[in-house]
Amino acid sequence: MKPGPHMRIAVTSRILAAALGGYVLTSLIAVALFLLLRRQGMAQDAALLAPTLGSFIIYAAIIMAVFHARSTTRAWLWMIGVSLPVALLVGLLLRGGGGT
Repeated sequence: MKPGPHMRIAVTSRILAAALGGYVLTSLIAVALFLLLRRQGMAQDAALLAPTLGSFIIYAAIIMAVFHARSTTRAWLWMIGVSLPVALLVGLLLRGGGGT
């Protein structure tokens, strides 16, 4: 039995949420961690390396969470709901000079 167009759209939307949305969220988290570690006095190279290595685990967890969500809408809402506060934190840290 061939899947209908609704199912194809839902799967495509989840793939986009996992791949693109997951990449954006992972990047935001990595930048926020870098800025927080720098603010705590960690050396720039170590503060950059730690979130970069951790981002592989974060990205995989986000992808699994997107495909574990009950619906595509919930996956997107979760992705947006988590991304906005992290983006706000990054903005606040950048204004406060967290990266210097």
